[in-house]
Amino acid sequence: MKNRVVLIGCGNVGMSYAYALLNQHTYVDELVLIDVNRERIEGEAMDLNHCLAYSPSRVLIRVGDYKDCKDAKIVVIAAGANQNPGETRMDLIHKNSKIFKSIVGEVMKNGFDGCFLVATNPLDVMTYLTLKYSGLNPKKVIGSGTTLDTARLKYLISEKVHICPKDIGAYVIGEHGDSEFVAWSNASIASTSIDEFLSDEKKKELENNVRNSAYEIINRKGATYYGIGMCLVRITSAILEDKNIILPVSSYDSKNDVCISTPAIVGMNGVDEKIFMPLNENETQMLKNSINIIKEAIKCVLD
Repeated sequence: MKNRVVLIGCGNVGMSYAYALLNQHTYVDELVLIDVNRERIEGEAMDLNHCLAYSPSRVLIRVGDYKDCKDAKIVVIAAGANQNPGETRMDLIHKNSKIFKSIVGEVMKNGFDGCFLVATNPLDVMTYLTLKYSGLNPKKVIGSGTTLDTARLKYLISEKVHICPKDIGAYVIGEHGDSEFVAWSNASIASTSIDEFLSDEKKKELENNVRNSAYEIINRKGATYYGIGMCLVRITSAILEDKNIILPVSSYDSKNDVCISTPAIVGMNGVDEKIFMPLNENETQMLKNSINIIKEAIKCVLD
């Protein structure tokens, strides 16, 4: 059976994901595009197909409909209202919850039993709603979570310490939003505490920069999409290749009945295990704060 991925929502984020797929070796055999503007995505499919002569992977790219979800391994949802300048991710909640109820219902109506990968904000709430609307095993519903925030963190640390971002062991966890935080007590470089490389003042500065990165980009160019496109490809490959790699994705926390980002083992079955790393007292309180913010947001949608 082919590794079919269905992409629902072909705006800036969706198409950045599609383009990133073509530029990497992946196990995706077929990419199906679904969007309310069918004519535009016909043009997107044509444009993407013209890249294949130079792409490292051979992918069948076409426009489809919800019936194509039946045999899909992954359905990526990047549909929804964009975050405008001055808006927080949580401001989008009522607009996007209505959109998601319709989308997830159509997907499930066609017998989908693969993994959902959610990229729409407010991310943790939308991931939770996808889980509730779909009724799938919680392992199979994944939000992009703080993968992008963590990538931003690693880049910013690398700029300070002049070490490759891939060699920096640090995670942003909690809400993908204003209450996210860096688990500094677990951060390291070459098994050496990050405290040996960064002062408390520098850490605070970096954490604020990570938290505000999206707002800064939106103020300058209107939206963020390249970074999240790469993160979605990373998660897609982890699933299709059964990599069992650790990524800070948003997934279900049964104890608190929320979806929230912690490091997690991601493979063929989705999230095989969430990893709750030991946190200091301050970080524990920040995680509780994130959980409460997400729970309140979910409550205002579902009540």
